[in-house]
Amino acid sequence: MSTGARGEGILLVDGEEHRILFTNRALAEAEKRTGKTMVALAQGATEGELGIGDMAILLQTGLNAARRDEMGGARLLPPNTAFNLLDRAGFAQVAMVVLEAVGAVLAYDPNEEEEEGGDEEDSPPA
Repeated sequence: MSTGARGEGILLVDGEEHRILFTNRALAEAEKRTGKTMVALAQGATEGELGIGDMAILLQTGLNAARRDEMGGARLLPPNTAFNLLDRAGFAQVAMVVLEAVGAVLAYDPNEEEEEGGDEEDSPPA
C-alpha cells in the first residue's frame, strides 16, 4: 500500500530518539510559518543560506507532524523544543535529518513506488 509523499527521520540526541515527519501538509505549514516557499528554503539550504530560525521552524513542524501521526490529536510541542534540540544536537546534525526528510517529500514520484511494488509481484516465489 502506498504511503504517498512522506519523509521521515529520527534525530538522535543524547541517546533519545526524536521522530520527525514531513508530508505536503507539514511542508505547507512550514511555508506559512517561515513566509518562504519550500523551493526557496531548499535553495537556501543548498547555497548555505538557511538560517537557524528557519531550521527551528522546520524541525518544530516535523516533530509536531510526527506527534499527530503517532497520537492522533496530540498536543503540539512548546515552541522552544526545537531550539533546545538544536542546542543539544547542533545545526549540522539537525539539518541533515530534517533536509533528508523534506527532500523525500519534494522528490516523491508515485510512479517509482508502483515500479518498486511491481517488481515484487512479478518475481517468482522463492
